[in-house]
Amino acid sequence: MKVKMKLIASLKIWVVIYPSITLFLYFLGEPLAVLPLYLRTFILTLTLVPWIVFVGVPFVDSIIRLFSQTTEKR
Repeated sequence: MKVKMKLIASLKIWVVIYPSITLFLYFLGEPLAVLPLYLRTFILTLTLVPWIVFVGVPFVDSIIRLFSQTTEKR
């Protein structure tokens, strides 16, 4: 059961992080390309970690809750 919970948690994080990184790099990749790699990584993590923790994963949780409530009603 513990492994299943960890797998679900990692999938939720991936569902948030993949599109977030993709959009971040699409919009800011070129302007940040002039910076050294360590600074680009710092800026990426500085912006995306709070986004994922405070917005992205809670949003995915609410979507999952919504679907599970809909499924339970049937």
